[in-house]
Amino acid sequence: MNPSGGASTLEPIAVHWFRRDLRLEDNTALWAAAQSGLPVLAIFIFDKNILSRLKLRDDRRVAFIHETLVKLQSALAACGGTLWVFHGTPREVFASLFARFKVAAIFCNEDYEPYARKRDAEIAALCAQRAVAFNAYKDHVIFAPHEILKEDGSCYQVFTPYARRWLAKFEQHPPVVRGTPPVCWFCPRERPEIPSLEQIGFAAVLSQAPPATIDKALIRHYDKTRDLPAIRGTSRLGVHLRFGTISVRRLALVAHALNEKFLRELIWREFYQMLLWHFPHTVNTPFRSEYVGLKFPGSEADFRRWRNAETGYDLVDAGIRELVSTGFMHNRVRMVVASFLTKHLLCDWRWGEHFFAQYLLDFEQASNVGSWQWCAGIGADAAPYFRIFNPTEQQKKFDPDGNYVRHWLGDPLENPRPKPMVDHRFARERCLHFFSQRGT
Repeated sequence: MNPSGGASTLEPIAVHWFRRDLRLEDNTALWAAAQSGLPVLAIFIFDKNILSRLKLRDDRRVAFIHETLVKLQSALAACGGTLWVFHGTPREVFASLFARFKVAAIFCNEDYEPYARKRDAEIAALCAQRAVAFNAYKDHVIFAPHEILKEDGSCYQVFTPYARRWLAKFEQHPPVVRGTPPVCWFCPRERPEIPSLEQIGFAAVLSQAPPATIDKALIRHYDKTRDLPAIRGTSRLGVHLRFGTISVRRLALVAHALNEKFLRELIWREFYQMLLWHFPHTVNTPFRSEYVGLKFPGSEADFRRWRNAETGYDLVDAGIRELVSTGFMHNRVRMVVASFLTKHLLCDWRWGEHFFAQYLLDFEQASNVGSWQWCAGIGADAAPYFRIFNPTEQQKKFDPDGNYVRHWLGDPLENPRPKPMVDHRFARERCLHFFSQRGT
């Protein structure tokens, strides 16, 4: 066997299936594949089942993945490997690979979202039919959904006790960060090029993603800067956690050493992953049973004004402009924007969740669904319905000089603002009445 390109197609091989782990360093499944003793073929699939649901042809996430694959292919070439990139459904791709190569095992990292679980079950069943081992490993979280449970074996539904147990287990068994494994790569003689964005049905755009760099100085001061949208006070590493271009283990160890607040945000991420795994129906249904079937009276016309940054509340409108323009929205602003839609306008939380899902570069289904339900007061450990952000007061507190608002909306003398579409006091009383009639 010649790992640089002469391996026989009759020789047993392993496949490492890159998904949301687009890196070589500290990649759990890749380490397992390297230890299998088999030559390893690295692949990535632009999944038609996922891409067909995306509405924007200039989707920054697809562009980010494409940019990352180009870098990953270069890194693989430097260590003797190659990356095969496919455009199709996973079932189609693996059926083709099985017909072409003697695949003995597939290695991949776990994904806990509902579609991913269904996809992996389908591929695992296909593998079982052909006596191919399907191996999936925990990688993009510190603790898998079944690892942090109550004494009785049930899952937590409140964040604080979950976080307490998570942290105790983390400190008892801190994660180990490993480098790039020594892989015996399987490289067929042909080197297929990565399909272009146009070839998979998308426009050629730049993702504008921040670098995958862990800024220790920023993390050290995160608790003091995290709520100020006008400055670079957050890490903006969400997209890199989403697609695995950084190791969550490395990041968590840095956060544990430097800043409790930052680590707590990572725990929130895993709390939402856990909830979605145990309660997949919450993608479309409130977590709290008393709100199942709740009909929000907000109008589509009001939703359009919110979506078009025409609410007349500067912090809300600036947040929408930032999101549509960059694929990012500051976390404090996200809460204000989501609260305004669901509590001031009484619009269905799913409208906002879908809008964020369309534009957020760091979109992660579990966090997006969990956060929107939290803001709407209908989710696990949610902000109660009577907690209603006042956008004007939030702006005074967190953007007192108006720098964030001016950056996205311009000078008010040159760009007059629309009048507020609803009075805060009126909206607050209406919201309190609406929710008080339907449970607490």
